[in-house]
Amino acid sequence: MDAEADGLVEVSEDGDPSRRRRVHGMLKLYYGLNEEGKAEEEQESLDPCDINGPHFDPEHYLNKLRRECSLAELMDQETCMVKQIRSLDSDMQTLVYENYNKFISATDTIRKMKNDFKKMEDEMDCLSANMAAITEFSACISGTLQDQHAQITKLSGVHTLLRKLQFLFELPARLNKCLELQAYAQAVNSHRRARCVLRQYSHLPSFKGIQDDCHAIMDKLAQELRQKFRDGGSSAKDLAQCVELLLQLDEPAEELCDKFLSHARSRLESDLQGLEAEIRPYPSAPAVKDVPARRSTSIAGAGSPADLSPKTSALPSPTSNTDILEFIDRGCNEFVSSLCLVIASYQELFINHAQAGELASKNIPQMANGKLHAFVDDLAARYFSLVERRIQEEKGVGDNSLLVRALDRFHRRLQAVAKLLPGSPVPNKGIEIVIRAATERVKQYLAALQSFYMDSLTDVRQALATPRLSVAGASVAGGGALHGGPASGRDAPTSLPELLSSLSASILNQIKSVLASVHLFTAKDITFSNKPYFKGEFCSQGVRESLVVNFIKFVCQSSRQFCESAGDKGGSTPPVLLLLLSRLCLDYETSTISYILTLTDEQFLVQQF
Repeated sequence: MDAEADGLVEVSEDGDPSRRRRVHGMLKLYYGLNEEGKAEEEQESLDPCDINGPHFDPEHYLNKLRRECSLAELMDQETCMVKQIRSLDSDMQTLVYENYNKFISATDTIRKMKNDFKKMEDEMDCLSANMAAITEFSACISGTLQDQHAQITKLSGVHTLLRKLQFLFELPARLNKCLELQAYAQAVNSHRRARCVLRQYSHLPSFKGIQDDCHAIMDKLAQELRQKFRDGGSSAKDLAQCVELLLQLDEPAEELCDKFLSHARSRLESDLQGLEAEIRPYPSAPAVKDVPARRSTSIAGAGSPADLSPKTSALPSPTSNTDILEFIDRGCNEFVSSLCLVIASYQELFINHAQAGELASKNIPQMANGKLHAFVDDLAARYFSLVERRIQEEKGVGDNSLLVRALDRFHRRLQAVAKLLPGSPVPNKGIEIVIRAATERVKQYLAALQSFYMDSLTDVRQALATPRLSVAGASVAGGGALHGGPASGRDAPTSLPELLSSLSASILNQIKSVLASVHLFTAKDITFSNKPYFKGEFCSQGVRESLVVNFIKFVCQSSRQFCESAGDKGGSTPPVLLLLLSRLCLDYETSTISYILTLTDEQFLVQQF
């Protein structure tokens, strides 16, 4: 039997895995289990002939087989059932031998658990006995010390009181030692710990003497801290500690704020005085000419109408020691940087340190913040006044990039004030200065264009008045060319169409040059160009309407004035000039105006918000 079992185990171990799965599948099918090993919830079969059902009736099943099957079929059915029985017996035996080792291991584990639990029970009994002994010993100690507990508590209180009294009697010597070592923070903390007790028992002579000595020492300490604060030569950390200690010594916070701001004001005012020295007063009125001198060289003298090339009418300005960019750089590097350092130090001393603790309940941060805003607004207003005075000196319109760079740097540095002091109106006032400077620059360019146009007309009138230009044989119908006497070589007369073309081209080139200069205010690398004003109103109203449209209106109005003066008695406007201006206005109406406005709209695209 053992050999047979060993053979079955060997067959099962060396057998095909598919056969093992088939064996387990048959057993699951026989016991009605699913793939997870759980009984399938199927409806019970009531058929008595169902060999796998609970209502199987052998007699009924055999009678049915004898009735329905032949002898050969009965023999085959018997043979099949015998094979199935043998197969199931073999599979069950194989399954038992396969799980034999597991059964043995489970038995050993149960036996070991019994031994472990027995040992654990012994240890628990020992622990219980020890706990009972400890409880008994503790009760014995409590009973012994019960009578002395009140005495021990009283002695402990007396010991604590003696330590406090010892601290009070040693306090003056401790404070003097701290004062010698410049341990101001430790001295203030020690005095604060004893201040309430000394005040409470000040009616006793001994405590009164200690209190007087401590007050004298702390007054000396406060005087040293005030002197250190006034000097301001310490580091920011030491200065912050100095202010904090003075506030803990009940020094008036408002007085400390005023002293700090007064000391800072003297240094900032020296920076402002240095900036003011860079601004020279305006010279006398005769030294400044609003309109440049007219050119004395005529077109005829030049020999070619190309001399009417676009020129920039530069209005002379009072000369300063430094240009506008150097002036703004100095103001930013000296005054604005110093102002930012003062703001940061002040906030660290009187606002940030006072946000927590008992200082916050005294509304010190609110008071200090109000004084700081007033201080910054006052000095910033003086600085802005100097900046505007220096910007007003920039009357020349030859190079606009220097002014734009200076304004951009001015605007950039003011953003540091906005970050340090939220809610301050200083950055907004700065952008207002930039806006006013840009608006004034547009007005200057308009005046320069008007002056250029009038100078160009003066040159045209001089060219028309020269004896070499004859209009007697002018043939307007033949294209507007004017012919005079003999035209040979350099002495050939200048034709009217050439004058018109040169005048129109020079004005158009001058407008393009002005637009290119003004366009610097809206460049992408300029910080203030992102402001709504420079993306909207400056482009539409400032450049398009105030500059371009107003210049076109000026051209039309000046032409109309020439016509009105020609109709007056004794008018001196040459008819040929009226003819040239009429053709110029006609060309402007048909094409030039639309071209100029389209060019302006493309360069100064208005962005909607």
